Amino acid sequence: MTGRGRLALWIGGTFAVLALVAAGVGVWVYQGLDGNIHGADVDSKLGGDRPVNLSPGSKNILVVGSDSREGDNAKYGKDLTTMQSDTLMVMHLSADRSWATVVSLPRDSWVSIPACDKGDGTTSAPHPFKINAAFAIGGTSGKVSEAAACTIRTVERNTGLRIDHFMSVDFQGFKGVVNALDGIEICPKSAIHDKKAHLDLEAGCQTVKDEKALGYVRTRYSVGDGSDLGRIGRQQEFLQALADKAQQKLTNPSALYGVLDSVTKSLTTDSALAGIKPLYGLASEIKGIPADRLTFLTVPNYAREADVPTDKANVVWQYPQAADLFTSLAADREVDKKNLEAAAKNPVYAATVRVRVLNGSGTPGQAAKVAQDVRAAGYTVTGTGNTPSPADKTSVAYPDGLQKQAEVLASRLPGVRAAPTADAAPGTVTLVVGPDFKVFGASRGGAR
Repeated sequence: MTGRGRLALWIGGTFAVLALVAAGVGVWVYQGLDGNIHGADVDSKLGGDRPVNLSPGSKNILVVGSDSREGDNAKYGKDLTTMQSDTLMVMHLSADRSWATVVSLPRDSWVSIPACDKGDGTTSAPHPFKINAAFAIGGTSGKVSEAAACTIRTVERNTGLRIDHFMSVDFQGFKGVVNALDGIEICPKSAIHDKKAHLDLEAGCQTVKDEKALGYVRTRYSVGDGSDLGRIGRQQEFLQALADKAQQKLTNPSALYGVLDSVTKSLTTDSALAGIKPLYGLASEIKGIPADRLTFLTVPNYAREADVPTDKANVVWQYPQAADLFTSLAADREVDKKNLEAAAKNPVYAATVRVRVLNGSGTPGQAAKVAQDVRAAGYTVTGTGNTPSPADKTSVAYPDGLQKQAEVLASRLPGVRAAPTADAAPGTVTLVVGPDFKVFGASRGGAR
């Protein structure tokens, strides 16, 4: 299924519903719903070390399908005591609102998680882990604002994109939307039996609602290849069907009010979006984007097993393609999905990139510290040392035949470009750590 024409995201079809409101539904329908929306004071918890918005007027909206186990959601995983982010997406709206790109970030993405306020008086240490853990780390105290802040910091850290707004909806909101529409038709090719998702479905077309609808978009291991990528595809297909049915129900005030009531009760946003009026404005902007300029894609990735043979559960983002994607969005340049997917067909695994790390910063021990981060990202570190003289800035150099490998490494360093050199050791890419070095692993998307 292509991304064109999809006017829905995971969060229970929130954008689809908001677009319907913007299409001309009377104010009386939602006047009483404004108080349902939960606002989270996120901005005050993000700190000052954030990417700069390189394209004023554009917007990046972080969308989270919350996997909280609190209250009615406890049945979906009593062994989990913290909040989880079940689905994660970034929607980029261009400055002139002529196009939009929605990027899915697989929940099993192995990324760098920065230090986060856990909301219980303690701060977590920065460490590599799967991206959905950020929501749980920040949400240790059960507060969505802290969970959202840690997730935003993690996404900004790894994409270089400045996140302008945040939206989250939980399991119950999703079910409420589907039930208000009298269910959604699905057509699984084979039977699905998934205890974890509380799902038992026979093959063939059928209408699902309530627990079955939720189980269908959550099921993973019992369908296809069991990957999170497969689940993302099913979610997008389901939400397209949900959006189509929501449009059909536009003339039914009862059904529409039920959808709006379910969405707003389960919706948490940053303070600036916490209200019908700002959400209406956002929906109006989205509604004006042509269908063929609304693109859905997934950040290029490959199984982490290629770099770490013992890890058979997670994925890593593929470079330099992931960096190119985020750089384009940061600069407000529309991404060609076909070109991106073509460039990602032959990945250069991080483990195949042999790296020598040299310290030219003048700070003792920098080579060893950076080498540790480079190694944690999956690269093969062959050795460390010092440059003969201080370096002016961080650089990546490569000998003949290793340009692609060097570009993979350089794409993880904001502002750094790989350059050929006759002095590089054969078969090895050289990373010189200069005085400007800040952190390894972030995409070069935005300036800091």
